[in-house]
Amino acid sequence: MERGTTVGAEKIVALFDAGTFVETGAFMQRANGDLTGVVCGYGAIDGKLVYAFSQDSDRKKGAFDAIQAEKIAMLYRMAMKNGAPVIGMFDSAGAVVCDGASAMSAYGKLLKAVSDASGVIPQIAIVSGVCMGMSATVASMFDVIVTVKEKALLSVNAPFVVGKAVGSSEAVAADGLSALEAENDDDAMQKAAKLISMLPANNAEGVIVEELNDDINRKLSADGLVGKALVEAIADAGDFVELGAAYAGEILTGLIRLGGVTCGVIASNPEVSDGTVTADAAKKAARMISFCDSFSIPVLTLTDSIGVEIGKDAESAPLAAQLGKLAMAYATADTAKITVVTGKAYGAAFTLLGSKALGADMVYALEEAEISVMAPASAVAFLWNDRITEDCTRADLEAEWKEKHASAQVAASDGSIDDVINAAELRQRICAAVYMLLMKNDGSPARKHCNLPL
Repeated sequence: MERGTTVGAEKIVALFDAGTFVETGAFMQRANGDLTGVVCGYGAIDGKLVYAFSQDSDRKKGAFDAIQAEKIAMLYRMAMKNGAPVIGMFDSAGAVVCDGASAMSAYGKLLKAVSDASGVIPQIAIVSGVCMGMSATVASMFDVIVTVKEKALLSVNAPFVVGKAVGSSEAVAADGLSALEAENDDDAMQKAAKLISMLPANNAEGVIVEELNDDINRKLSADGLVGKALVEAIADAGDFVELGAAYAGEILTGLIRLGGVTCGVIASNPEVSDGTVTADAAKKAARMISFCDSFSIPVLTLTDSIGVEIGKDAESAPLAAQLGKLAMAYATADTAKITVVTGKAYGAAFTLLGSKALGADMVYALEEAEISVMAPASAVAFLWNDRITEDCTRADLEAEWKEKHASAQVAASDGSIDDVINAAELRQRICAAVYMLLMKNDGSPARKHCNLPL
């Protein structure tokens, strides 16, 4: 098959703006004269410089070898020097088996290239075919994985070894490995392009601010809105790119714009298990914080959770370790962090989901928010059971607990909450905080010396 007419070549050309793709390493070949099973190059996506490689199933099923590894490594070196994202399109049956140690070393070279770029430039993987063995490990190291339904096969072990259901697009999405599912190749490329438009080109570019397409001061009709509906109501033009929708539904993660500024969002979803902080939810949120912090993307946390998961199975996750990762993710992230308690925040959920104690820059609560060491019903049962009489019912005591010990105003009295706000002003106040924190610097401002008074 001639150069430029293969499936891999057609895919990579379609990824970029028309007429902008430039191939690199086009004539790199094996000792026997065969072209290696990958097409590499660069071009523009919505005018932004992007590098990409496309494993080519038309060239010996995309078989991976030392030449392919070097070709992709060369691409990465260019991407790193120029500070531009990489999109990897995976579709390979595996290594050239007869290459022996050379093939295994080739995978090592690719793993190192991806690892070195992690946190420096965004990396998006599109799995539109077979991605097995070490290729699956490589893809898992990318920031975001997009799988194509009914075509993707992403697993370390072959289906005939571990079962046909393993590695499908649906399976890896349910396991949290795939962040986005696409209907077809075109949809996958559109999803990747959408992410590129929202992300900085590299970790030095700073916060991405686009032209505003919504009113910053738009009043919010947030009554009764929770979960995804609330996130969409807050976001510019209702645009929410949800990541990991099929995994740990009790918490939502993704990207939105607020006043034109790209922000990561972590939102409790009380429609699933009352927004309980499970081990999977903690893992999902921690991963999102780490990703955002790598590229200085502000993080918005919306808290509405009854607390941490209870149960033997949860402890075996292990729950404590995953909660620890979540706490460390918030505590060590230098990026701007804004939190709003929109509903319930009981016990550890208040602490773990972006509290000021863990380093949030601004923390708000809606007027009707409930912030308590434990649920009011549990608190009354534990502390005030002896106060229940014919004239003072359990419901009366629960209402008293909410007013005296679980209100947003009480939490604000010791500085745990910066302000108590009306739901209608939610978007306005969040956008104002995002703008205020655009130039956030956790270090001490540099100066030559103090300015002496007259």
